[in-house]
Amino acid sequence: MTNAPQANSSTGVPGFADAAATDPVRLGWMRGSPPPPEHTIRFSDGSYWRFPMRRWSFSHWRELVPTVNVARGPGPAYVLPRAIRDDLDAVSWTPLGGGESLNWAQSIDANYTDGIVVLHRGRIVAEHYRGALREDLPHIAFSVTKSFFGVIASTLITEGRLDPAAPVAHYLPELDRSGFGDAKVTQVLDMTTALRHTEQYDDPASDFGDYARASGLAPRPAGYSGADSTYAYLAAIAKDGEHGRAFTYRSINTDVVGWLIARVTGLAPQEALRARLWGVLGVEDDAFLQVDGVGTPLVAVALNARLRDLARFGEMLRLDGQFNGRQVVPAEVVRDLRGGGSREAFTHAGYRTLPGWSYRRQWWISHNDHEAYMARGIHGQAIYVDPAAEMVIARFASHPLASNVHLDPTSLPAYHALARHLISHPAG
Repeated sequence: MTNAPQANSSTGVPGFADAAATDPVRLGWMRGSPPPPEHTIRFSDGSYWRFPMRRWSFSHWRELVPTVNVARGPGPAYVLPRAIRDDLDAVSWTPLGGGESLNWAQSIDANYTDGIVVLHRGRIVAEHYRGALREDLPHIAFSVTKSFFGVIASTLITEGRLDPAAPVAHYLPELDRSGFGDAKVTQVLDMTTALRHTEQYDDPASDFGDYARASGLAPRPAGYSGADSTYAYLAAIAKDGEHGRAFTYRSINTDVVGWLIARVTGLAPQEALRARLWGVLGVEDDAFLQVDGVGTPLVAVALNARLRDLARFGEMLRLDGQFNGRQVVPAEVVRDLRGGGSREAFTHAGYRTLPGWSYRRQWWISHNDHEAYMARGIHGQAIYVDPAAEMVIARFASHPLASNVHLDPTSLPAYHALARHLISHPAG
């Protein structure tokens, strides 16, 4: 069931059944002891990745792949006060590119949202869960994971433990002969490396498929003879051009960031995440990361966590690194990423839904009048921070199409409209 009947344009994606019709609970995926074959989802046969089965998989990732824990620590959870508002669902806007207006309530299902929470001035003003997700369940964050490790690496730069101008091979001689060897640390962080590697999720010929099989993100076919781990795959990447000139989004850059963090701290990436962020934010629950065949965490794509814990991370950044009674991240780190990267370099990527944006330290910077910035993951994962509106949005989703270009038209204007509403109506 990869191409379900066409949906109404306001509630779904042409060529796919809408959110209600693909609700994994309604469809009965993985129910029964054991579930019947037609309702069984497996990693080995690729069914975990097919739509609409992925609407179950994204909230049950640990049941499908090997993982490593990220402990929350012994302290109490930081309580996010609740002040649920009844005036947000009707906030409306026009999608990017035009079309019929939508309101906030409609956008939740239009984007195949599994969960979304809105914080205003640190209080939960809206929270919704759909399908297989509940407030007590983790969900895969995909490339939102990158932004966590970007913050850690930026903190190490601020502390003087990681030199942004040093070549990668200075810290990782294993990559000396690869395309990463002479790239500066800051070029890896800002994804302005020049590498022979394509990342197109809907293109079978893209190198991303090879990366997914090497890292364990996708099953390996019989007779597979490619790289058997993430780091082995990185070492085989060739250079293609001049580093520093153009932004090109490639997940392999973040795998190098995670390796750099491990090398300079002496901690495995999951332990660095626990020590620097997860264990001090006052989160509700442990997180976990998928690991490859030799136990290396997939720091580019595979953090799984509860929704409100993503929101806590965003709120900490909104507060210039202060949260849970401490300075979790230096304010300098937050100021640096909010300032953004090279807009000229960003234009080379050709993102039609992100004109005027840039990329900095594994974050997407809007440069709009609210100075909003985002962590973004395929199929609709997001953390959106709007400093002007004192607003943070965290979202999990299982959209049928991977690239955010398919969600931006009904997401970005929704976030900005909600921000404007909260500024003009600060109390519900």
